[in-house]
Amino acid sequence: MDIRQINDEYSVAGQITVEDLDEIKGLGFKSIVCHRPDFEAPDQPTFDAIAARAEELGLEITHIPIGPMGVTADAVTRMVDALDEFPRPMLGYCRSGARSTAVYQQTLHIRG
Repeated sequence: MDIRQINDEYSVAGQITVEDLDEIKGLGFKSIVCHRPDFEAPDQPTFDAIAARAEELGLEITHIPIGPMGVTADAVTRMVDALDEFPRPMLGYCRSGARSTAVYQQTLHIRG
């Protein structure tokens, strides 16, 4: 698992697994946002599988999939809401971390 810190409130990673969640919790993350659509690749765990374990660990989690259309206005709005409502630090993940970074960067001008 390759976690890259963007700032004190937000970090990104490529695809995580259910087994990674204990370490993520241990690193101090309080919430997770998944930007990867389910079934994008045959070997990726589903959001529901990740969410079930995350919730067992007391991590808040949401799914804001960013697909082939790229970062949409709706995804940015939902990400702003997640950042406002969920405890931080937050971990965003997708296949490589690029979409999680891009949507976060687009929230910065909105959130000030």
